[in-house]
Amino acid sequence: MVVSDSQNGRRSPAGIAAFVDGVRRKPAGGIAILFIIIQTACVIGWALDPEGFRYLSEPNVRVMLKAVAPLGIMALGVGILMIAGEFDLSVGALYTFTAILTATLVSGTVGSGEGGMSPFIAALIGIAVGAGAGMFNGLITIRFMIPSFIVTLGAMLLWKGMTLLYHGAKSIRFRPEETFANLFGGEFWLIDASFLWFIGLAVVFHFLLHHHKLGNHFYAVGGNREAAVAIGINPARTKLIAFGLAGGCAAFSGIVAMTRVGSVQPGGGLGLELEAIAACVIGGFALMGGRGSIVGIVLGTALIYSIQDILLLLRAPGFYFDMFVGALIAIAVIANQTIRATR
Repeated sequence: MVVSDSQNGRRSPAGIAAFVDGVRRKPAGGIAILFIIIQTACVIGWALDPEGFRYLSEPNVRVMLKAVAPLGIMALGVGILMIAGEFDLSVGALYTFTAILTATLVSGTVGSGEGGMSPFIAALIGIAVGAGAGMFNGLITIRFMIPSFIVTLGAMLLWKGMTLLYHGAKSIRFRPEETFANLFGGEFWLIDASFLWFIGLAVVFHFLLHHHKLGNHFYAVGGNREAAVAIGINPARTKLIAFGLAGGCAAFSGIVAMTRVGSVQPGGGLGLELEAIAACVIGGFALMGGRGSIVGIVLGTALIYSIQDILLLLRAPGFYFDMFVGALIAIAVIANQTIRATR
C-alpha cells in the first residue's frame, strides 16, 4: 500500500483516509464532511447547468448570506446554553419583542410619543431586555429546580402575549439613521453586514469557549455538574450567564434582521427557537450538554439554509424543507453518536 507520493505532491489513498478520519473525529467533523459533500455536489450541478441551477449566481449567493445571519446569531447563544446543559424555547418570542421594542423607542411611539431616541441606545436597551429575560428564565430554573424546557415554554407564551399587548398585531417599520442602517444592514459587495456580525460573533464565542475559563465552566457544568462543583465551579452563576447570552443573542438577532428588512412582524420569530436548536444538533451538540463547538453551529446553520436554497432552486414544494431538515437532524444525531462511540 502506497503511503505517500512526495514526487508528484499528491496525497496517497492512505493519507486521504487518515485525513478524513482525523476530520471525522473533530467535534464538528461529521457535519463538516457532510457540508463539503453537499457543497461539492451543488457546485458541480451549477457548473453543468448554470442557468437551470443558479446556486453560485451573484443574486443567490447574496440572498443566502443574508438569510443565514439572523438564525446563526441566535444559534450561537442557544448553543452555549445547550453546552451548559439547558434549553431556551423563548428566544424566538424574544427575537420579536425586543425588535419591536427597539423600533418603537426609535420611532417615538412609546409613552408621550414625542420624538424618539438614538437607534444605538435603543438597540442596547433591546439587547439588555433580552439578556435580562434570559437570566430571569435561568433564575427560575435554578431557584426552583424546574426543567428549563418547561420554564422557557411558559416564557415563550408570555413574550408572545407581551408583544401583542405592547404593540398589537400590526407590523412596524424601522427606518434608523444612515450610520446605524449601514452598520447593521448595509452590504459590502456580496456580503451583508449581518453576515459579518455573525462571523465576528462566532469568532468571539469560539475564543470564549476554548481560550477562556468561562468556556471551560460551560463544558464542565453541562458535562458533569458534580465534578464541576468539586473543582470550585459555581453551576448557578455559569448557567445564569449562559441564559443571559442566549437572550442577548436572540435580541441582537432580531434587531439585525429588522434593520436589514426595514420592518418587523409580531409573529416574525415564530419557530426560530426550534431551528436554532436544530442547527446546534446538526452541528454535533449533545442534547444532555457538555459537547458542542462554534464551528458546528456555523456549519449547521449554513447547511439548513443550503438545503432550503437547493429546494427553492429545484422548485420543490415548501413542505419538503421541513421533511429534509427533520431527516437531517436524525441523520446528524445518529452520525454523531456513532462517531462518539468509535473514539
